[in-house]
Amino acid sequence: MSVRVRFAPSPTGPLHIGGLRTALYNYILAKKYKGTFILRIEDTDKKREVKNSENYILNALSWIGITPDEGPFSGGSYGPYRQSERNDIYIKYANKLIKSNSAYYAFDTESDLKKEREKLKKRGEAFKYSSSNRLLFKNSLTLKKENVLKIKERVIRLMVPEREKIQVNDEIRGKISVSSEELEDKVLIKADGSPTYHFANVIDDYLMNITHVIRGEEWLPSLPIHKLLYDSFGWDVPKFLHLPLILNKAGQGKLSKRDGEKEGFPIFPLRWGNSLGYKETGFLPDGLVNYLVLLGWSPGSDKEILKIKETIDIFNEDKIHKGGARFDFEKAVWLNQKHIQNTEPKELLNEFPEFFKNIASDEKLKVPIISLIKERASLLTDFEKESVFLKSEPKSYDLNSVSKLNKKNAFIVLKHLHDSLTGKNFTLRSWKSEMIDWGKEERISTKEILQAIRIALVGSLNGPDLVSVSLLIGEVSFLKRLKSFMEFLK
Repeated sequence: MSVRVRFAPSPTGPLHIGGLRTALYNYILAKKYKGTFILRIEDTDKKREVKNSENYILNALSWIGITPDEGPFSGGSYGPYRQSERNDIYIKYANKLIKSNSAYYAFDTESDLKKEREKLKKRGEAFKYSSSNRLLFKNSLTLKKENVLKIKERVIRLMVPEREKIQVNDEIRGKISVSSEELEDKVLIKADGSPTYHFANVIDDYLMNITHVIRGEEWLPSLPIHKLLYDSFGWDVPKFLHLPLILNKAGQGKLSKRDGEKEGFPIFPLRWGNSLGYKETGFLPDGLVNYLVLLGWSPGSDKEILKIKETIDIFNEDKIHKGGARFDFEKAVWLNQKHIQNTEPKELLNEFPEFFKNIASDEKLKVPIISLIKERASLLTDFEKESVFLKSEPKSYDLNSVSKLNKKNAFIVLKHLHDSLTGKNFTLRSWKSEMIDWGKEERISTKEILQAIRIALVGSLNGPDLVSVSLLIGEVSFLKRLKSFMEFLK
């Protein structure tokens, strides 16, 4: 059977970076086996739905290079792909469970259940609607049939069997065994007629021929309930893979928006309200994908710089980790830097033009400027910051850098270079080698020479190749910067 996977987010807000990783693992597995990646929108909880969330999810997937093979926007033979449009299907299958005595109607009000919870809480016990107490409540197991038909407000609950071992396999964690006595009779259909996550999830996965369910570890406690549902219908279960949690940097809990705000890094792939995403922060899609893939999976080698196609070729689901993966923003930035360095300047300009709008007014200069800066850029936003000095002379000088100079020698160096360029003894292409030869005669080290000139041109001891800088800014600006720094040294 062909591999069919699904990514099934709820449109209750922006897609978290953890959700993006789940989508990525599903996509990689599908493409590894030449299968199908399905986008399904689980929008049954209308109270929590947030406007524009669905479009945000699609745009985030598109940005990192994921195009669903089937889904609400691309169509397919197994739709509808929004759960809110599948309600009749869920009712039909819930009624099948009622008829086979695998589910029952329950008529308890919220007030009834609240009283029971509070009573047990006083005794230090937790409330659970299950085989141990279901006959104490108002449901179709305890009321006469004629009374059942009169009550309109009702839910449908799964009837968990008594004293059974529920066994199910997870491809990452192995065999999981749970006693049915520990499970609750979960609500399958709510009082408003809509399905719960547990029920709709299983029905849809079966009807859409899903072969692998890849989702976050937080859904692991639900696995025995889902197995019971499959068993109740007599269906084969798909392969389950529960991904490890993404932890905060300290490894003390799941990564949250608050962690991002505290540490100053994005938690969403794209901008959401006032929160910048990885795209706006200056990440290449390849850079972020590379980091997320390694966040809980190992390629089985020391190689860390991976493109998505290469990842698909070498991906092995057996190498997904069990333990939580600590999120390290610095590592993500480092990987992004490597992807910038491995991308041709022209390709960077063509793919991400919005980051290079202000680096030069002359379009012809943009590729040379990108070439000059890209070895030092960790993020796409660095290009504008690092190119500021090319447009105008430094407004100030880094005093820590200046303190490292021999001021007398620095002045002599700058004056000789200024006079030699003015007198046409040097050119912008030849000045570096000429100055180094001159320094040997004057007993001024190459280091002293280049430090003085670098501070004059860019304002500090950090910066790209000086000859390239001089060619980009031109002779007039070059001479002006030498003269300004000489005045400063005076």
